[in-house]
Amino acid sequence: MEEYFEVLRTCPLFCGIDDRDLAAVLGCLRAKTVGFCKKETVLAEGRPADCIGIVLSGRVQIVRIDYFGNRSIVSSAGPPELFGESFACAGVKLMPVDVVAAEDTRVLMADCRRILGSCSQSCGFHRQLVFNLMRVVAGKNLIFHQKLEILSRRSTKEKLMTYLLQQAKEQGSSSFTIPYNRQELADYLEVDRSGLSAEIGRLKKMGVIEADKSRFKVISRPARFPPFVENP
Repeated sequence: MEEYFEVLRTCPLFCGIDDRDLAAVLGCLRAKTVGFCKKETVLAEGRPADCIGIVLSGRVQIVRIDYFGNRSIVSSAGPPELFGESFACAGVKLMPVDVVAAEDTRVLMADCRRILGSCSQSCGFHRQLVFNLMRVVAGKNLIFHQKLEILSRRSTKEKLMTYLLQQAKEQGSSSFTIPYNRQELADYLEVDRSGLSAEIGRLKKMGVIEADKSRFKVISRPARFPPFVENP
């Protein structure tokens, strides 16, 4: 466990908690590390929603599969981000989504009930944990609204450009790497892959973007989109 302390120190759940208390925190949460191979299910839909996961290495994707088997990527998480916390805090009994390893991944799993419930040991860091968890959930709510902004767009082009401009703003550069390949990006935008690839090709020919696998550059702003200002 100690080999991952460097990652855990940067995890928002442990913000404001002294390094000397970190081992005690992990013990209080009954935390354990688990490894998963690419495409292996980390948390399955229908299992109890009582765990919080922290990505130590690799990347996971939160995936929703509808009644007809259509796959949609809700979001992804890499080190040292959390997953599963929104469902646990909302009191959802069963996971409504799958969490899948997008590559070989190691995660730390913790019992969320040990954070939200009263602490029998009266840990001094317990209040800080609750505060940090609420901040994480609030931040995820903002991300959810960004996803809604994308899905509210009518065309594949509008969905793609809305996402790319969000990424450019978030990463502070007109050149950036996204955490998805073409199929995964199509699943995230909830569009057809062939249509997405065709739209990327058209935007490249128009000189709006450059694209190479998961690497993109926004060159010019299409009409109806707000201007993007690159960080100095």
